Amino acid sequence: MEILHVSAECYPIAKVGGLADVVGALPKYQFQAGHIAKVVMPAYNTRFFHSQEFELVHQGGCWLGHSWHHFNVWREVTNLLGFDLYLVDIPGLLDTERVYGYYNDTDRFLTFQIAVLDWLNEWQDHPDVVHVHDHHTALIPFMMTHSYKYERLRNIATVLTIHNAQYQGQFGWDRLYQLPGFDLWKAGLLGWEGAINPLAAGIKCAWRFTTVSPSYLEEMYTGAAGLEALMNYEKGKAIGILNGIDTKVWDPATDPMLPVNYDQKTFVNAKREIKQQLCERYNLDPSLPLISFIGRLVGEKGADLLPEIIGRSIFEQKQQLNFLLLGSGDPHVEWSLQQTRLLTAANFNVQFGYDEALSHRIYAGSDFLLMPSRVEPCGLNQMYALRYGTIPIVRSVGGLKDTVTDFGDPGGFGINFIHAAAWDACNAVGRAVELYSDTAKLQDIIKTIMQLDHSWDSAAAEYLQLYSSIVVR
Repeated sequence: MEILHVSAECYPIAKVGGLADVVGALPKYQFQAGHIAKVVMPAYNTRFFHSQEFELVHQGGCWLGHSWHHFNVWREVTNLLGFDLYLVDIPGLLDTERVYGYYNDTDRFLTFQIAVLDWLNEWQDHPDVVHVHDHHTALIPFMMTHSYKYERLRNIATVLTIHNAQYQGQFGWDRLYQLPGFDLWKAGLLGWEGAINPLAAGIKCAWRFTTVSPSYLEEMYTGAAGLEALMNYEKGKAIGILNGIDTKVWDPATDPMLPVNYDQKTFVNAKREIKQQLCERYNLDPSLPLISFIGRLVGEKGADLLPEIIGRSIFEQKQQLNFLLLGSGDPHVEWSLQQTRLLTAANFNVQFGYDEALSHRIYAGSDFLLMPSRVEPCGLNQMYALRYGTIPIVRSVGGLKDTVTDFGDPGGFGINFIHAAAWDACNAVGRAVELYSDTAKLQDIIKTIMQLDHSWDSAAAEYLQLYSSIVVR
């Protein structure tokens, strides 16, 4: 089969969250399974775009309403990522340094989707599947099916993957004229709750749609940021497929971002050394358990709970633990964490922003990783932590529920809690401190979690099985 993935992010070209990691890994595993997998994404003004070798494969222009935009399609020539990578360059719209956060994001991603389809429309041989990711590309199934100019594309199977339903890309009906012409009787397929809703349109129009874990799919039937009724109506074409991680990139035995490499036989001294370096850098006592948080400081990640969790845990555990945070997000949360640090500097430090190499070292050097998420469609951080021998402390929600079993249960290896509340998270932290004091048990758990298989092999096979069930031969 030939699969074309369309996405706003792909690691290592442009990454904001887990979407990039998925799109950077899944096509590689599909390619290794003997299929043709391609990714097309915007050509942002990034170091990758300027440092790699590209060839121009297409030039064109498209209308966004009354505005004409020239675009180029570039192909990365060395197959550096293990699959064919195409970048759509639209001067004045996509040549930005950031992925999101601009006043004209709606125009940017609408034009990107139209440019992709204009290019695809000119292919002599079409792919078997067009796989779109999140709301930034979710209007493609509608346009492929109903826009007059894309009639040649109507028999290509489409799949939408929902990485996070909290973001749906809504915009007003006054922009309807910007879409390529279609029968206006079909306009209802675009709308949800008084607006054009790209994610809802994708759910309605894609041949199948997936979520990034089975538990997240079940949760969406009762909590999907306003899409619950639609989710239940379209239930027959939904499937939850748990994400994997790229075990070649995330391998403590070979990771070039670590000062010391290790495996399940050599982790004790190596993890201790990496922890020692982290604690020296952030003025923490390396003899104490180190609990870390890595990620966006936003409400859905439970980041607003962190100041209370940290302060209360340090008090309850009589300062016999340390916290280290890496992330950025809500300015109020960042301010609260700064205030917390002023009061708990001996046991807590934070670095705002994102540093890929530092995140690898934190996964490796920490004893525990805290994830108090309110919403977690899949979660990759807990899988990275497991791979690096760091025990996850997670709220049982979404993909966290699917991947972490409490060590108090048969076959368990993590620490789970139920409520998105500081008191429950602090109870879990207390259990972590107690586990840390039992060295033999702690090391047994670390050996277990480093052997768990969360590679993309099984997930890639599930996607291929899904494609096979819908492709028109």
